[in-house]
Amino acid sequence: MRRIKIKLAYDGGGFHGWQVQPGLPTIQGVLEEIIGGMEGRPVQVAGSGRTDAGVHALAQVAAFSLENPIPLPNLRRAINRLLPPSIRVLDAEEAAPEFHPRFDALAKTYEYRIYRGEVCPPFEWPYVHHYPYRLEEAHMAQLAGAFAGRHDFSAYAASDERDAEGQSKVRTIHHSTLERAPDRLIYRVRGSGFLKHMVRNIVGTLIEAGKGNLADLDRLPEKCGPTAPAKGLFLVGVEY
Repeated sequence: MRRIKIKLAYDGGGFHGWQVQPGLPTIQGVLEEIIGGMEGRPVQVAGSGRTDAGVHALAQVAAFSLENPIPLPNLRRAINRLLPPSIRVLDAEEAAPEFHPRFDALAKTYEYRIYRGEVCPPFEWPYVHHYPYRLEEAHMAQLAGAFAGRHDFSAYAASDERDAEGQSKVRTIHHSTLERAPDRLIYRVRGSGFLKHMVRNIVGTLIEAGKGNLADLDRLPEKCGPTAPAKGLFLVGVEY
């Protein structure tokens, strides 16, 4: 049995997230259907994380086990030939039999894009949160730095079926910055792991700071702001 590790990119706009959901199109569901068809039996495809509905990925990592001896370049081409154009396998390699893309991950990096121009071009619209209104961007950048470090992010997590397991919601954020680029703000965060809606809730809180609704910008607010739209969020990379 071979363990195959793949890196893939996808436009999440037409999918209900990563995780399989009966009767709904998901990234995991499409991959399992295609790879299982090639193997002639059901194949479980594990991902590094469960991106939400509408969230995109530049370099998601997944893994699955196969008996099929097909060479890796041919496997990648065969999967891409059957995938919709909105999902592409960028790379495939052999991995250790016990490799798991989520449990073995050391860090992940996400990026959130806020378009600041008055008119958002239609080809930008599916991949940014358009917010043309007045914001104190320096306040947002100051608060972004406060998220770095080890914190309990319970207030920044949406309810999850894993909550019943009683797992800790403490996470370590290695890097948290908000930077200005032409016509947009880019929030980039790198951490040991992320909770459901955590990054989008952080971005919503940064926007509240920009609107002048938060006083103390040097520590995490006790309550998060409104959840930012999914379409501005990208999984940029996973480290092992």
